[in-house]
Amino acid sequence: MSHRILAINPGSTSTKIAVYDGDKPVFEKTLRHDPAELEPFGGIIEQYDFRKKLVLEAMAENNVAPETLNAVVGRGGLVRPVSGGTMKISPNMLRDLKDPQLWGRIHASNLGAFIADAIAQELQIPGFIVDPVVVDEFDDIARISGIPEIERKSLLHALNIRYIARLLAAELGRKFNETNLIGVHMGGGISVAAILQGRVVDVNNALLGMGPFSPQRAGALPIGDLLDMAYSGKYTKKELTTYLTKTAGLMAYLGTDSGIEINKRVQEGDKKAAQILDAMCYQVAKEIGACATVLKGKVHGIFLSGGLVYNDYIVDKIRDRVGFIAPLHLYPGEKEMEALCMGGARVLAGLEEAKEYPY
Repeated sequence: MSHRILAINPGSTSTKIAVYDGDKPVFEKTLRHDPAELEPFGGIIEQYDFRKKLVLEAMAENNVAPETLNAVVGRGGLVRPVSGGTMKISPNMLRDLKDPQLWGRIHASNLGAFIADAIAQELQIPGFIVDPVVVDEFDDIARISGIPEIERKSLLHALNIRYIARLLAAELGRKFNETNLIGVHMGGGISVAAILQGRVVDVNNALLGMGPFSPQRAGALPIGDLLDMAYSGKYTKKELTTYLTKTAGLMAYLGTDSGIEINKRVQEGDKKAAQILDAMCYQVAKEIGACATVLKGKVHGIFLSGGLVYNDYIVDKIRDRVGFIAPLHLYPGEKEMEALCMGGARVLAGLEEAKEYPY
């Protein structure tokens, strides 16, 4: 039996939606929001009724009646750390998603569960989230940082990485929970994950953590020099955080985070652009090598996903350094909407049991 599922993925000024019948898309659409439209709501969570109305209107425009849905899936957002998979939306989850103290901010993706829950409750069908960015399946040894006051945390492009890992395991003719992979997602930030028998047991932390620099983010930095910057008086904490997460990496060195623009410069003979791009690829490859040690060299495959994978120059540079570890598989772009729908579909088909929010 084919199940019809609505997926909702809110961003700061957009809401992506998709409806799937089983594994076949009925329609996908990105709803754009003018910041002036959102300003009167005050906070992100307060936007949910406004965005919900637009979602229902888009469904009507595409001839999808709400009563034909079997489940609604929202982007997970910044819940408390959870294991990977599909999870039922609960009052405690919604409580945590609107608590700015939990992660120090409310992200637009937090809205996904609120919109999904509201629609699901009205239709009396299940509401889920799937693989939020805070999926935490670390072994305890991976949490130890070097000082007791700081614990390494799991923060990654979990939705895309775990879904691509499922696809690749199937392509290799293996069960997901019996496959060891190294997954890399390269967007504005870069996640490099060690996947042991279906669990992400280590990752670099793609926001303010370790690992490679990216188009927008600084990655790991020499601690002493970073302390000097922090105490230089040139930056407030907010300013330095913005620099390290939004305007560092390729943006800081080359004035742009566009892989297309930088690749064009490289092709035109820009030596600085080539050097910086090579350095990013070098650091990605080095992190892949580190993940190979986590998996004790037993790696069935390495995959690259994200927008930068459309760039053959980047792919070739990384392949040149990591090809000896395992075959490299390419999944350019992202499959987040498909991943959300398939997460719900697995539960409705009885292939996976929906988890309860454990808090």
